[in-house]
Amino acid sequence: MAQKSDKVFITIELPDAKDVKLSLQPDGHFHFSAITGADNVAFEIELELFDKVNVDESKAAIGSRTVCYLVKKAEKKWWSRLLKQEGKPPVFLKVDWDKWVDEDDEKENRYDMDFGDMDFSKLNMSGVEDDLDLDLDDEKDGGPSY
Repeated sequence: MAQKSDKVFITIELPDAKDVKLSLQPDGHFHFSAITGADNVAFEIELELFDKVNVDESKAAIGSRTVCYLVKKAEKKWWSRLLKQEGKPPVFLKVDWDKWVDEDDEKENRYDMDFGDMDFSKLNMSGVEDDLDLDLDDEKDGGPSY
């Protein structure tokens, strides 16, 4: 995970993900599930982001090894942390240093986000109660990893 004043970047490393489902709600509740591998192992994660988000302007992109989400913040401001819960974050959650931008660097426009060949125009997260169901068998795009 990483952030800018107007976005949160979530990258999930999950090779060959199938049956991807996503739910993002305006209060920052993020739910992701998918199946991966020959044994169809289920993977699921729920996060409570620090503050409110704009569901309609948030986007997702699926690669053969990663799932990337650009979550648009409802209000353009830096969050003191990325999750509502205080204290130590879950062990599976890591900082994505490839996308990390310091607040001072952003103010001076000294950043360059690299998302490789991820195409965020293909997918768009929609309404609060809509789930995004994607069939990834045909996707051959690679994506950024962290």
